[in-house]
Amino acid sequence: MPVTARERLAKKIKVFDFFSGCGGTSAGLRDVGMDIVFALDFDPEASKTFQRNFPTTKFVKRDVRYFETCSIENLVSEWRSKDHPILFSGCAPCQPFSQQNGQRNDEDERIPLLTHFGRFVKAYSPDFVLIENVPGIQTISSTAGPLPKFLRTLTKMGYSVAAGTVDCCSYGVPQKRSRFVLLASLLGDISLPKRSHGPGAELASFSTVNAWISDLPPIQAGETHSSVPNHRAAKLSPLNLARIRATPIGGGRRDWPEDLQLTCHAQHKGHTDVYGRLRWDAPASALTTRCISLSNGRFGHPTQARAISVREAARLQTFDDSFEFTGSLNSMAKQIGNAVPVLLAKSLGRAFTTTLNGTGRG
Repeated sequence: MPVTARERLAKKIKVFDFFSGCGGTSAGLRDVGMDIVFALDFDPEASKTFQRNFPTTKFVKRDVRYFETCSIENLVSEWRSKDHPILFSGCAPCQPFSQQNGQRNDEDERIPLLTHFGRFVKAYSPDFVLIENVPGIQTISSTAGPLPKFLRTLTKMGYSVAAGTVDCCSYGVPQKRSRFVLLASLLGDISLPKRSHGPGAELASFSTVNAWISDLPPIQAGETHSSVPNHRAAKLSPLNLARIRATPIGGGRRDWPEDLQLTCHAQHKGHTDVYGRLRWDAPASALTTRCISLSNGRFGHPTQARAISVREAARLQTFDDSFEFTGSLNSMAKQIGNAVPVLLAKSLGRAFTTTLNGTGRG
């Protein structure tokens, strides 16, 4: 017997995560009660991490560009009846649009990934759509780029759309991380979530590095803690150990004595964050795919003579300690740097559940 509209809306939102990575988006959406039923990604290490943490989710290790839309009904039994609200998440890789990408160009083959995701939205008309990327996705082209095309598709299909640039630290993430987000709904008007942290918000202060990592046991560079999962730090050369020891909390390469300075920095005033230490009393700098490397950003531990560990980086992306990462040290850092912060995804998830409640659920 078919379900009524009210019965359908009373059920959990089912999530289809098309660029799952290691699972940051899915973890946040799961935390607000959604059911992660399908995920797709082609990165082998990120795929293993996702499957470790979402063992009951149907996972497909494929490139979205070569995955046929007609296959969803055959792969995911939850789709066939569609007796529950559906959310499609399309948080595609951000590197083609990132200002930190030195090789950024308009011919990057990853730029059309949003368009490929749009094929699925157009074919299946999910109740909700979620996009997260760097703000640069808005600047590729004002008319012909992937984002304007995607927005036109949503408008033609009748979606209510809310989009804009947000700072993750406004949602409790202990990290200065500016992101473009887009929420779309066929079940009523939708809005971006209100800020929870910062001036004018419910909590006036931003979350800090201290609040998230200070309780972890100390380790040395190159060491792995025996009982805290993924609490592992990269090795440092003797010279870089001397440099980090000469760096005060919140300081950087400008604080070193002359004999520790790099020749390449002698006439260079930029990149002041490299080799820098984090501050205890402030959010971290934006984590990148090299977030556990001392020489690639302000990723030095505030007080210990090392860069932050994999677990510390994961915490700064607001992953719970029960979320375990697999792969090489560099791979785990890449997975974490590429992830959507869990608390941001959780806040975005609540915007969808608010819309759903407004249609008569509960």
